[in-house]
This record gives sequence, structure tokens and C-alpha cells, in this order.
Amino acid sequence: MEFGFYRDPEAPVLLVQPFDRRESESVEKEIHEIRKLTDTEFALIAVTVDDWNDDLSPWNAPAVYGKKDFGGEASRTLDAILKYMSSHDLPGKGTEKCCIGGYSLAGLFALWAAYQTDVFSGVAAASPSVWYPGFTDYMREHDIRAGRVYLSLGDAEPRTRHPVMSAVGAGIEEAHDLLLGAGVDSTLEWNSGNHFADPELRTAKAFAWLLNDL
Repeated sequence: MEFGFYRDPEAPVLLVQPFDRRESESVEKEIHEIRKLTDTEFALIAVTVDDWNDDLSPWNAPAVYGKKDFGGEASRTLDAILKYMSSHDLPGKGTEKCCIGGYSLAGLFALWAAYQTDVFSGVAAASPSVWYPGFTDYMREHDIRAGRVYLSLGDAEPRTRHPVMSAVGAGIEEAHDLLLGAGVDSTLEWNSGNHFADPELRTAKAFAWLLNDL
């Protein structure tokens, strides 16, 4: 796992986001998109994980594509993030101006992380993998510790023929309802296209929604 720090260290808001090793070019592109959507200055910690399926999944689950199962190592990843944050002088730390987010399984991780710690005041979950087995049940049975959550999904994502992935539409609606029922300031945005359409822009929109209220 590696940590990269981007933007002005004097910025008042800190964003935290996990990335896959293949997404190194996505970081700068996403930052550029965020800057077009908000005037709020921010810094971003890019957390590059070693194994996407293992490092970002909250518990073990069978593979949905291929033979690679989900290893359920999210707790280890979150512990590493919190340790990094506590050992560095970072903007937004210890205030209401620290947010976590991500795309796809990283979006699910960000949402799950907000149930584990109150460090993050906001969650930017863009096309999160809420089809993940047992996740909305987990949300129903536990209390989230963040006050604001942005959710989004592509309108073509639920139309897959995959029996597990096709549950993502019902999952995102249920997740949104659960958050609203818990008194969380939450919005759900439907984007055009499938899961692979404009991930940097979708994630930028998610973070900008949080930043524009700070």
C-alpha cells in the first residue's frame, strides 16, 4: 500500500481516496475535474492498494467475475489509512472537513469506513458496489458515523445479466433510503451510461457535492 499527497498542504479540506495501481493517471485527471466543479481548496490523499478485491472488501465473498474471491481485508486497509493520517500533519484532520470517497469497490469501502470511524464527516460513493453480499443488511444493522453521503449510479448498471451485479440498482435505492431514515444528509444521482463511463468525472462530482457545502 502506498500513499500519495496532492494539492496545497494548507488547504482547509482533506479528501481520502483508494486507487488501484493501474489508475495512476486517474488521480490528476480527477483532481482537474474537481477543480472545475468547486472553488473550495482541498488536499487529497491517494491510497494505492495492492489487491483491489482483497484490500477494499469488508468481508469475504465469492468471486463475481473470474476466480478471484474477495478477501475481506478492508479493516487492515482502513487501519493503515488512519495510522498514516495520525502520523502526518494534514489539513482537515480532527475537524468536520475530512471526507473519504471512491469509485466502484472503493466507493463501497468509503461507505463502509464511515460505519467504523467518525474521522470522516462526508462520504463520496460514486457507483459503489452495493451489490456486495450482505452490505445493505450491514447498513440496516449498524449506525453510520458520517453526516453527509453522496451516492451515484449509472442508469445502465442495473441492466446487466449478471445475477449478482444486477442487484446494484435495488441496492443503491435501499442504501439511500436507509441513510435518509438515519437522518443523514444524502443525495442519490443517476448518471448516464454503464459502470465504466466517466469514472473520474463521476467521482469528482461526488467530492464536489461535499466540498461545496464546506
